Amino acid sequence: MTYGGYLALDGILGAQHPVSEHHDEMLFVIIHQTKELWLKQILREVALSRELIRSDSLIQVHKSLSRVSRIQAVMTLSWDVLATMTPSDYSSFRAVLGGSSGFQSYQFREFEYRLGLKDGGHLRFQEEGSAPHDALVAALEAPSLWDEANMALGRAGFVLPPEALARDWRGAYVASEGVEAAWAEVYRDTARWWPLYQLAEKLVDIDDALATWRHKHVVTVERIIGAKRGTGGTAGVAYLQSTIGKRAFPELWSLRTRI
Repeated sequence: MTYGGYLALDGILGAQHPVSEHHDEMLFVIIHQTKELWLKQILREVALSRELIRSDSLIQVHKSLSRVSRIQAVMTLSWDVLATMTPSDYSSFRAVLGGSSGFQSYQFREFEYRLGLKDGGHLRFQEEGSAPHDALVAALEAPSLWDEANMALGRAGFVLPPEALARDWRGAYVASEGVEAAWAEVYRDTARWWPLYQLAEKLVDIDDALATWRHKHVVTVERIIGAKRGTGGTAGVAYLQSTIGKRAFPELWSLRTRI
């Protein structure tokens, strides 16, 4: 076994195929391929986290959730590398992207779904019957990380609204005052409910990191293309700005006003 063989470097290093002759297109390709590799690892960690929460292994889940937020930090830093590309650099090859867009990344959408940010409209960007489409359907129909956390809270003896424990998982999550009140109890007596409190704070780390990633994405895109429309027909910066306020675990943010 060799280093290159174990890591399948021939396939990885041979997977970059810029369409143009412009120097900066290679950077664009590598940045986005790297993000997809990190998303692949994030999804593995989220899957493990869901199983650990489901089994009430709330101490053990700290490691996998911490790894997710650390990976998110690395992904956010990568925007600084892409920002070395000037508007002139990008415009030299932008046309070859055609209708492709990061908006179509099924792994990013699966990550959102697994956290609890569900919008079935994103399915239309994947071919029906394909592996990406099937992965998104599975994530859409399953309880999210937030659903699992709320069910763990219920198993610990907290009274939660019925819809927080059993509902159509495909629908967008609607914040609940009852869920907020239950988690607020955890925060008021952290010594008694330490495993749940630690779980909540690790989830906030992930939400915080996702908001930071979105903000840096907006700034980088605005720096490179201004207010022009994005590839794939998106509104570009205007669309990205509309996503910054999304929270996968809304009650963990709102309870801070309550306690």
